[in-house]
Amino acid sequence: MTFVSETGRIIHRLIPAICWVALGAWLFPAVAQSADESEKKLQGSWIAAKAVRDGKAASDVVGHRLSFAANRFHIESKDGKALYAGTVRLNPKAKPATIDFDITDGALKEKGWKGIYTVDGDTLTTCDNAPDPAKGRPSTFEAKSGSGYVLITFKRSKL
Repeated sequence: MTFVSETGRIIHRLIPAICWVALGAWLFPAVAQSADESEKKLQGSWIAAKAVRDGKAASDVVGHRLSFAANRFHIESKDGKALYAGTVRLNPKAKPATIDFDITDGALKEKGWKGIYTVDGDTLTTCDNAPDPAKGRPSTFEAKSGSGYVLITFKRSKL
């Protein structure tokens, strides 16, 4: 009788563990898929519609084109001049979601920016430390005076 009751207790303890393993196996592909889906949402070209740098309007940024293709990015000025290019890394699970630009071509070659982003339909909003990479990653979508951050609102390009 002791063997049967001990076996019953072991099975009773294993059932929750088995349920958690099964749930994890079901959720893991969904989490992995969300990173891919986040990258897909960014693919294509975006035009800077509004920008604030260190608390002031950054009209020199308005009109710039930010393009994504797989894990690569390219930024060109409103007159079509190539400015920066490199790789991009996303962490959509972070709160807020993070974006890192590693520059391989352009004036800031071998440097990069750390930022946050959000996509809402055809609007992409980024906030990063491009004006001052020593400032670290922003935690909110603000570019107050002296922050060392730039806040840019992009609209998806129809071209």
